[in-house]
Amino acid sequence: MLAGWLLTAASTEEVRRRQASVDELRPQIDLRERLSLAGDEIAGHLDTSQLAAWGQTAPLLPVGWPRVLAALLGAANAVALAAAFLLDAGTGWFAVSAIASAGFALWWRRAVSQVLQSANAPVHQLNLLAEVLEVVEGEEGGAQELGAIRQRLIGQGTAASVRIHELRRLMDLLSSRRNQFFAPIAALLLWGTQFAWAIEGWRRRNGAFLSDWIDAISEFEALCSLAGYAFEHPDDPFPELVEGDALFDGEALSHPLLVTAVPNDVRLDRDTRVLVVSGSNMSGKSTLLRTVGVATVLALAGAPVRARRLRLSPLAVGATLRIQDSLQAGRSRFFAELTRLRTIVDVTSGRVPVLFLLDELLAGTNSHDRRLGAASVIRGLVERGAVGLVTTHDLALAEVVGDLGVHASNVHFSDWFENGEIRFDYRMRPGVVRTSNALELMRAVGLWSG
Repeated sequence: MLAGWLLTAASTEEVRRRQASVDELRPQIDLRERLSLAGDEIAGHLDTSQLAAWGQTAPLLPVGWPRVLAALLGAANAVALAAAFLLDAGTGWFAVSAIASAGFALWWRRAVSQVLQSANAPVHQLNLLAEVLEVVEGEEGGAQELGAIRQRLIGQGTAASVRIHELRRLMDLLSSRRNQFFAPIAALLLWGTQFAWAIEGWRRRNGAFLSDWIDAISEFEALCSLAGYAFEHPDDPFPELVEGDALFDGEALSHPLLVTAVPNDVRLDRDTRVLVVSGSNMSGKSTLLRTVGVATVLALAGAPVRARRLRLSPLAVGATLRIQDSLQAGRSRFFAELTRLRTIVDVTSGRVPVLFLLDELLAGTNSHDRRLGAASVIRGLVERGAVGLVTTHDLALAEVVGDLGVHASNVHFSDWFENGEIRFDYRMRPGVVRTSNALELMRAVGLWSG
C-alpha cells in the first residue's frame, strides 16, 4: 500500500485527508509499537492476495437441506446409540442411521475435504491478521481518514477481528476430532462434515469483506509509516497543495537521507518552466534532482517534506536517473534513455502535469546531435504542459536555453581547489558554470599529468 502511494500521486483532497491523519498519528508512539508487535509474525507469512482469493471463491457446499440433513443424521446417530444402550431398544435403528450417515458423508466427501483443506492456510493467516485488526479497531481517531478506516472494520455490526475469532473457534472445535478419545464420537456426529458446512457458511457471510479488511489495515499501516517519519522529523512541514498550472515552489529544500545537507530554493512555474543545471562532477546536480523528486513524491503521498516551505500542484514525476544498459536485452544506455524519455512524453497526455527530472540528457551521443535532440525533447515536454530540471556538465547543452523558445533558465553549482583538494559548497546559483574539475580529478587519481 505504501509503495502504491509513493508511485501514484493522490488527489489534492486525498492528500489533505492523509496529512490530517498523519498529523494526528504523529505523537502516538505506543500505537505504532503495538502495531509493530502485533504484526511481527505476519512478515513473510501473510499472502494477502491468496487470502482475498479464498474469500471470494465460489462456495463448494450448497446451502439449505444438505446442511440440515447432516445435523439431523448426526443427532439421529447419537439418539439411536443412546437408545440402544440405555433403553435396550436394539441396534437396528442405529444401524440404519449409521448406514445413512456413511452414505451421506461418502457422497459429500470430496467437497468436504476440499473445504477443510483450503481453509487451513487462510485461517492461520487470518489469526495473524486479527491481532493487527484489534489494534486498528481500538484506535478512535478524529481525522476523517482514520474514521473511515475504522468504519470499514466495524461498520457491518460486528468487528472484523470478532468475526475472525468466530472462524478460529470453528477450526479449534474441528481439530478436536484428532483427539483419540473424541474421534469415535466425532465420527458418530459427522463432526468434520458439519464443520465444513459451518466454515463455508462463515466464508459465504464474510469472504467478500476480506479484501476490504486487508486494504483498510494496509492504509492504516501506511499512514503510521508516514507518521513515524513525521515524528522523527518534527521540523519538516506538510506541503501546501494548489490547483491550476504546474507549480513547484520549494524553499530550503534538502534530501531527507543526507545528515548534513545544504538547502536550496527551487521554483518552477508559468514564468520558469525549465531549469538547466550545469556544474562539475560531484557538485550536486543529480542530488538536486533527487531532492526535488523525493519532495514531490512525499508531498503527494501525504507526508511532510524536508524543506522550510513547499507549495506545489499535483504532478506526475518522470525521471531518467540511474538509466543503465542491458547486455541481456541487447540495449545500450542511450537506447534505454530514449525509451524512458518516450515513456515520460506519453505521461504528459494524462490529466496531471509532468515534473521531468532529466539527468545528463542524451549523454550517449555526440555534442551536435545532443544539443539538437535535447532542445527538441525539452521543447516538446514544455509544450505539453510539463515543467522540470535538466542537468548537464556539457556547457554546449547549457546554451540551448536561448534556443528553446520557452521559459527556461540556467543555474549551476560551482567548485574550487584549495590546498590541492576540490571543494564544493552545493549551493545553486544563477547562470552557467564556468569551471571544470574533470582534469584535476584525473590528475588526482594519476590518469593525467598535463
